[in-house]
Amino acid sequence: MSAADALPSGLDPEDLDPLLEPGGLLDVLGVAAVVLDSDGRIALWSPQAETLFGYTAAEALGRPAARILVDEDHLDLVLSLFTEVMASGEPWAGVFPVRHKDKGTRLAEFRNMRLEDTEGNIYALGLASERATLQRMERDLALSLRLVSQSPIGLAVMDTELRYVMVNPALERINGIPAAEHLGRTVTEALPFLNAESILSAMREVLATGTPALDTFTVGRTPADPDSDHAWSVSLYRLEDPGQERVIGLAVSVVDITEQHRSASAAARAQRRLAMIADATERIGTTLDLDRTARELADCLVPEFADIAAVDLLDSVLKFSGPARPPASGGALFRAVAVAAAHPDFAERASEPPGRTSRYESSRLVAQCVRSGRPTLIAHVREQDLARIGRDRDVSALLEEAGTHSYMAIPLKARGTVLGALTLARTGNPLPFDHDDLLLAGELAARAAVSIDNARGYQQQSHAALSLQRHLLPHRPAKPPGLDIAYRYQPATTAGEVGGDWFDVIRLAGERSALVVGDVMGSGINAAASMGQLRTATRTLAGLGLAPADVLTHLDRIASELDETLATCVYAEYDPHTGLCRIATAGHLPPVRCRPDERPQLLSLPSGAPLGVGGVPFEAAEFTLTDGDELLLYTDGLVETRDQDIGDRLTTLIDILDQPRRSLEETCDLLLTQLRRHGDPDDVAVLIARTHPLPPVDGS
Repeated sequence: MSAADALPSGLDPEDLDPLLEPGGLLDVLGVAAVVLDSDGRIALWSPQAETLFGYTAAEALGRPAARILVDEDHLDLVLSLFTEVMASGEPWAGVFPVRHKDKGTRLAEFRNMRLEDTEGNIYALGLASERATLQRMERDLALSLRLVSQSPIGLAVMDTELRYVMVNPALERINGIPAAEHLGRTVTEALPFLNAESILSAMREVLATGTPALDTFTVGRTPADPDSDHAWSVSLYRLEDPGQERVIGLAVSVVDITEQHRSASAAARAQRRLAMIADATERIGTTLDLDRTARELADCLVPEFADIAAVDLLDSVLKFSGPARPPASGGALFRAVAVAAAHPDFAERASEPPGRTSRYESSRLVAQCVRSGRPTLIAHVREQDLARIGRDRDVSALLEEAGTHSYMAIPLKARGTVLGALTLARTGNPLPFDHDDLLLAGELAARAAVSIDNARGYQQQSHAALSLQRHLLPHRPAKPPGLDIAYRYQPATTAGEVGGDWFDVIRLAGERSALVVGDVMGSGINAAASMGQLRTATRTLAGLGLAPADVLTHLDRIASELDETLATCVYAEYDPHTGLCRIATAGHLPPVRCRPDERPQLLSLPSGAPLGVGGVPFEAAEFTLTDGDELLLYTDGLVETRDQDIGDRLTTLIDILDQPRRSLEETCDLLLTQLRRHGDPDDVAVLIARTHPLPPVDGS
């Protein structure tokens, strides 16, 4: 017979389902439920009662409870208590010794109360638990309550609808709202200031699968501290009954890890800064090219540090006419040198294109930065600030449209002189520039400024050397008798590098002509000065009527007397009356002779030693040039490269010349176009002559 079958008529078993349901509270606490009728006979016997007292339902149902559970010594007391509860309806609770089926006695905690059904029948409900079990549960409950209430970790319990049913004080402090404003609400309802959809989604997942979600990282702001971001580690656990047969809710633990997050973020930020400095140190100033150095500075800052970076230099810095001086007052004339942006199309519209010169009025922040020599930081750009950042209203509107919210201008200062400014802006990066950002940008700007100043000094020297060299080279050589000539000089294509290459056409007695090409080793103003001295000496020696080998001998002595000067040279003397050409070289590449309908030929000459070695004799070779022959003289910058064999390059030179005949000017351009490459580190001189008959003498 089941317990439900033993119930009196009118007592619905469903009324006691919460007590009898497997895994319910009675199971958790081990509480025995016993129902007695008005005569004291057992009408209901729970499974826990069988465990506690040892009697099965079949053995207990219908029998007087006092006879099987109470010792004779306590029988009168029990009957009087039963009569009092049934008569008054007042519940009774207390500890009482009960008799077990095995004849032993156990202390049990009792709760007794009167029940009445719809027909007016009266019953007594007795709830009993072993005293030791109840005390253990009380201790566990007290400990749990103390841990929940005093825990520094935010704790909450949600029901199966994911609504708060319990919130501890720590979570109240974390969320900044009282527990009462949590209860009965979901996360999105209780915490509308958070982006809680992801949290709610995770809760649903845990509730459905039972798999905990541990240490989920979340960042946001709460009413507890609405002006600052906080970070939390959130863990979610599904709650189930002890038998794991029924889901009863969800437990949430929240740990405030803001300080750890800030420390980790600060460490990561410092590491990124160090990496940026290391990268900038490696990238900035790799050459003595001023424009490239400025681009390297801008490129290393975008997009990691800023969304827009521009480098503007004072126009006076780039004129090489004297020391750069920032304006004492008023506006300043700037030249845009480099710009980089996370969105290049925006940079093109909002920034001055590199190479353009513009006057910045005194109200512009960049002009104020250069004038004062101090950086400018606007952490939060306001509408009135945009007018001082953009060059005009249209640019200011573009900056506002792009979301420019933070700005810096840092002077580029080297050796006590302000050269220009680095300007930085953030549009997509949500964080404003701060003092640490200003220090980092200042460090990078200072390093770049030194490199820019070095490049400026180098370019200034190169500019002077180039001017000197161009002044020393023949501007338009006189046309020699019996020869058509064309020539080219091209400096190195790396940062305008100037070398010591030269060429010359010298008229000699008897309508003879000297063709000269030379190359002073080295570069810069010293090489250009040495080149000028050797060219002047060559013209002087040629005018004395000396033979080619003797000219080189004297030049060798002169070069030896110059400070550490070495040079190569080829000297050709041509007589248009006889067609005889005598050529001597000093360590120079061989000339090329081109004849109609024949493959061009490198002339075989005694090579000789470079000028300046001293004491090495020179020899000349003689060749005959007929009408229409061409003679090409050139410096090594035309054919030498770092990655190709010189023999292969000379073969390429011959192949280029071995084409249908064209004008000498076209030939010069073709040689430079096909043999020279961007970035060639040497300058080049080319001189080509084509023979033609002398005009008839009057009266002949």
